[in-house]
Amino acid sequence: MSFALLLPLLLAAQPVATDSYLPALPQIARELGSASASLTAFVLAFGFAQLACGPLSDRFGRRPVLLTGLAVYALASLGGIFAHSMAMLVACRVLQGFAMAAILVCARAAVRDLYPAHEGPHVMARGLTGLGMVALFAPVLGAFTVQQFGWRWVLGGMAVYALVLWALCLRHFGETLRQPAAGEPPAPHGSVREVFASASFRAWASVAASTYGGIFAFLLLSPMVYIGYLGLSPIMYGWIPAAGSLVYIFSTTMCRRLLRRRGVVRTVQLGATLSLAGPAIQALGCWLAPWSVWPLLLGHAVYCLGHGIHQPCGQAGAVGDLPHLAGRAVSWSGFGMMVVGFAVGQTAASFVDPASSNGAWPMVVPMALAGMSLMLIAFFWLPRLPQAQAPSILKETTP
Repeated sequence: MSFALLLPLLLAAQPVATDSYLPALPQIARELGSASASLTAFVLAFGFAQLACGPLSDRFGRRPVLLTGLAVYALASLGGIFAHSMAMLVACRVLQGFAMAAILVCARAAVRDLYPAHEGPHVMARGLTGLGMVALFAPVLGAFTVQQFGWRWVLGGMAVYALVLWALCLRHFGETLRQPAAGEPPAPHGSVREVFASASFRAWASVAASTYGGIFAFLLLSPMVYIGYLGLSPIMYGWIPAAGSLVYIFSTTMCRRLLRRRGVVRTVQLGATLSLAGPAIQALGCWLAPWSVWPLLLGHAVYCLGHGIHQPCGQAGAVGDLPHLAGRAVSWSGFGMMVVGFAVGQTAASFVDPASSNGAWPMVVPMALAGMSLMLIAFFWLPRLPQAQAPSILKETTP
């Protein structure tokens, strides 16, 4: 099995651990108490653990860190099955968050190990298309499992997924971190300071963090807007993120074609335009038709088109100039996405009240700010990156 086939399976460890878990939260709350702590702890552990997993993969290699992460992911899932208290479940989910960080950091870093910088966005786009497919079906499978067998079987499914993936990686995932040949000087060692000294890293990591901040605001606040404010049923609401996943899958596929025809900077400029146009449509709807769902749905679809362009380009671009520090670059880029998403989401949530007096604006405004940020980065920052610092990621690719 080639790495191109393994990559989407590795990236999909995230929606398997989160999206399939969401339908289980009500049952968990009834049996063990408030379930939100287990999800929050998981997300925080995933964010902070990336800072450790990146340097570890740069030092010891991608393969041992990845296999360890998959094994711990499976063990933590099995532990969650037998959790008899919320504290035990939270502990297992924290351990699972650390393990998922190792999996995703190694998968993203391996892209830079195996492919030149200008091919990275193409490869990431293919991988994220597979992630989108899993994100589309994971909540449905999770809901079916909860309804038929109970919430503990959802964690059992995570354990099976990780064990199968561990076996596949044990057989088919070779070490991708290049070691110096005999007679060659040791590979240069760098630091976090060198990562942030790269203008290319700062620009592309900002792309990934900005687009994620907007989509996280939607994920966090959309239930309150569509169910609490507009009165949709939970079942009707469930189709909205599913439709967003479909648009995201289409967009990552479209991104690969755009990269060949337009080059990465012009592709991201198109994505930034979409990312601003989507919230603009939503804002117009909030102003002229505040009780209509259609402007919000259309704007969300347009934003998802841009998001499917920015994620592969931002994640691959952040490591383009740092092949010897790919693990560190990936970990800090991923951590930045989590920090921005958490900060934006918590700030926006503070403007939501039980009476929904602010309507859909708390969800729309952060998405609009993300679109504005992406426009500034795409049109004023990326084109000015010194060619000496980012020659491969900025060059036009040919069909």
